[in-house]
Amino acid sequence: MHYNPFKFLATLALSLLTLYSCGDSKDFSEPLPDVVDFNFHVRPILVQNCYLCHGPDVTSRKAGLRLDTYEGATAALKEEGYAIIPGNASNSKLVYRINHSAPDQIMPPPESNYKLTEREKALLEKWINQGAEWKDHWAFIKPENKQRNFEAKTIDALIDHKLQQKGLQKVPEANKSSLIRRVSYLITGLPPTPNDVEKFITDNSPNAYNKMVDNYLESPAYGERWARHWMDLVRYAETKGHEFDYQITGAYKYRDYLIRAFNDDIPYNQLLKEHLAGDLIEQRINTKTGSLESQLGTAFFAMGEGKHSPVDIKEEEATYIDNLIDVTSKTFQGLTVSCAKCHDHKFDPISAADYYAFYGIMESSRLGPIADISKETKQTAKEINDLKRYMKKMIGNQWSDLPIKTVVENSEENTEPITDTNYKNIGDFRSVDFDGWLSKGLAFGDQTTLGNPIIDKYSNKIKALDNGRASSTTYGKGHFGILQSPNFILEKNFIGVKARGKNSSIRIIIDNFQMIQNPIYGELEHKINDQNWKNYVFDISPWKGHKAYIEILPGQFKGHNYNLSDEAFIESEYAIVYDSVWPSEIDHTKPILSQEKINFATLEVSPNSIKKLNSALKKGNLPSSFPEIKGVKDSSDNLTQKLKTNGFYYGFTEGEAVNSQIFNRGNHNDLLEDEIPRRFLSALPLGEIPFQSKGSGRLELAEAMLNKDNPLTARVMTNRIWHHLFGKGIVETVDNFGLQGKLPSNPELLDYLAVNFQINGWSIKNLIREIVISEAFKRSTIRTEELSKKDPNNNYLASFPVRRIEAEAIRDGILVVTENLDSTMFGPPVKTYLTEFMQGRGRPNESGPLDGAGRRSIYQEVRRNFLDPMMVTFDRPIPFSTFGKRNITNVPAQSLTLMNDPFISEQAASMAEKLLAQKELSFDKKIEWIYKRTFSRKPTAEEVQKAEQFISKLEKMQPNNENEKSKEIEIWKDFCHSIFNLKEFIYLI
Repeated sequence: MHYNPFKFLATLALSLLTLYSCGDSKDFSEPLPDVVDFNFHVRPILVQNCYLCHGPDVTSRKAGLRLDTYEGATAALKEEGYAIIPGNASNSKLVYRINHSAPDQIMPPPESNYKLTEREKALLEKWINQGAEWKDHWAFIKPENKQRNFEAKTIDALIDHKLQQKGLQKVPEANKSSLIRRVSYLITGLPPTPNDVEKFITDNSPNAYNKMVDNYLESPAYGERWARHWMDLVRYAETKGHEFDYQITGAYKYRDYLIRAFNDDIPYNQLLKEHLAGDLIEQRINTKTGSLESQLGTAFFAMGEGKHSPVDIKEEEATYIDNLIDVTSKTFQGLTVSCAKCHDHKFDPISAADYYAFYGIMESSRLGPIADISKETKQTAKEINDLKRYMKKMIGNQWSDLPIKTVVENSEENTEPITDTNYKNIGDFRSVDFDGWLSKGLAFGDQTTLGNPIIDKYSNKIKALDNGRASSTTYGKGHFGILQSPNFILEKNFIGVKARGKNSSIRIIIDNFQMIQNPIYGELEHKINDQNWKNYVFDISPWKGHKAYIEILPGQFKGHNYNLSDEAFIESEYAIVYDSVWPSEIDHTKPILSQEKINFATLEVSPNSIKKLNSALKKGNLPSSFPEIKGVKDSSDNLTQKLKTNGFYYGFTEGEAVNSQIFNRGNHNDLLEDEIPRRFLSALPLGEIPFQSKGSGRLELAEAMLNKDNPLTARVMTNRIWHHLFGKGIVETVDNFGLQGKLPSNPELLDYLAVNFQINGWSIKNLIREIVISEAFKRSTIRTEELSKKDPNNNYLASFPVRRIEAEAIRDGILVVTENLDSTMFGPPVKTYLTEFMQGRGRPNESGPLDGAGRRSIYQEVRRNFLDPMMVTFDRPIPFSTFGKRNITNVPAQSLTLMNDPFISEQAASMAEKLLAQKELSFDKKIEWIYKRTFSRKPTAEEVQKAEQFISKLEKMQPNNENEKSKEIEIWKDFCHSIFNLKEFIYLI
């Protein structure tokens, strides 16, 4: 063999480098751990530097090397050898390549712009030498609770243990003024009143702090505060944005539902079920109002953006469903499932098949208006139905003993169906049922009008039995309901519906497209305002090949906002599809058999039998007078008057089960052949089991998320609560528990909280309470030089983090301290105050009041195209996706807003007037009055002195021609305004 001295020297040098790097002698800022953990030390290095080319996505994988699995990382390489040989770093190609210096050999390659640090290289080498133990990603491992009890001292023990490990000294407890301000703002979003502060400070009992915490947890403002947090997750808005910023019908009802749910401490597992499948579970009843609550949870699906004239509605559906998947997966599982739309996830074990399994769930659901009704309304409807059944049974029992029964049954009926192939009947309502269509709401009931007795209102005699048709007048006019067809593919040129009605609608919903508007899509809707029977025609030739369903409903849409008048009703006999000319005769979808028997017990008969029975009635061969009918009818009419609808909201209801195909590279026009069954994520428990429901599978999805072995659901929500209380989650990336998310700063604490969250009935209030009464929460915000150096980001909570309060809390706090807050809860939003700069399409005709009518920020309208400038400036997120963690900026625009916003100036003037109305206050007491309200404390002597100097300067700046009273108000207004600009007012310190 030829000896090459240069190759020998290079090999020797590399071997020495490898040997040297495998030792622990290198001087790192933090020493290597005794045992290198795959999840907390190794995987983050691989994710950030290697997975893009050697991860789960086969389309981007290089050299056939896969480093996201043990099998892939230890498999034989094409170029000989093994990337990782457990226990043998020196012979592992991974170590060889990361320590190489040649540009064509070193990994990561120079063009990737990634470079491993010496510590990262040493960690990899030590891990391999220790056996290269592989673990599932930490978030996919079921949490374990090694602690016995769920209590604040356990929280502190786990935090203290971490502080000891890191060599950090915790700071003392904050003073009482700081504590009550902190608790009040973080639990209710409002500052404490001076009386509350005084009461807490003078209460020297051992449980004074706990009593104060419980008081705020029971405040109605608690629900308003935590509902607003949740609204960030579901991109809450009251308009759709885009061209004309159309309203979302009844969006505020969802907001009110959230406030009630948090105040009533509805268990989180129940809330999750209501959000994903509130229409499919037994309805939770509001004990105060009797309203049905659960289905309101599904309104979050309707909060997305929407275009009224997209060019490609299939693409619009794909965008709409992608947003639903994104929001649902991030909110409840802390995973970025939407990253798998075009290919398998680059980092997480989420495949494109997982994404399209979710896609089918959403595609199988239908968005539309839902009536907000009470338990009493539902019970009243049942009583009316019982009375109608009793009436039919009473009539049928008497008729069944008469000779006419035999005459009707033995009559020969037409058995030859019409053979016209130029049309297809897709809905025939002339028989007793709806021919497979879905009846939603109350209006259409559960069957057609076939066989219903028609009572003369004067004589109370039976005039005839009703012919079959779908009618929204089951309980009279003006009641809500929708009749929806199954899905079908548009193959012919026209849809025809025979109907009549008033102030009603028929709509063709293509690819789940709801925002039917001119100029492009106006032909997909007919407004029904003719009480005579008419044939309504829809030209659907431009959309051949698309899937669709038909919707028949009383009420009409204006600007995508649904309205139902008291006189609205609609009736239909059938719906067809055809190519050219409306057929002269429409056959029944169910052939009428000869000798069809009449069910006299329920008065269910065939259409032909109806004719014979009506003929017999007309001839007097059947009795038409029943003395009991008047009483039954009167009772039914009286009950009908009690049917109430408290408005409408948009939410999800069931459609037909659709298993989606995978879009090749995310292209909705390029579908792969196989359909993906609807199911949960394959990497999680139950994820491989297809859903069996005939509808969407949303309830099965909720149950899979709540499965006791699912490691994510409780962890994600627990972490969100911790984030809102401490300003940072135990997992800092609160919406991403995947491989690109941050590692938990205290995994044992997170698991302890998550397990006990479930054990203690998923109570959000209890979890908040236990965290808030902990020592960690009560610590001062003081930071020593040592803490700033060792733990600059305060990850381990040796002190309480200084944090700015949110936009809503700043505005609401100003209203509280100026005593201008209107604490009225619930109801339609206060219209947005429009500045002269807020222009554009969809601009409302009128502006709301500058002070928002004094209502809390949660009740101010959220218009996507006209967002409140102050809210945006102080980092309330733009509502397009899930934002569990708001940006926290400190920019000049915030100071400028506090200085120049007319709302702030107006409130400062109001505060000055209230201050000066108290004539008995000395100068020192005036300053104290202001400080107690704004900072929840008394001013120091130095602060009083500085205030006196500042006031003196303000007095000199006033014009001489002003009267004394106006001058004084202006001076104190400027002083109050300056207080609003201080950091202490907008920060918890």
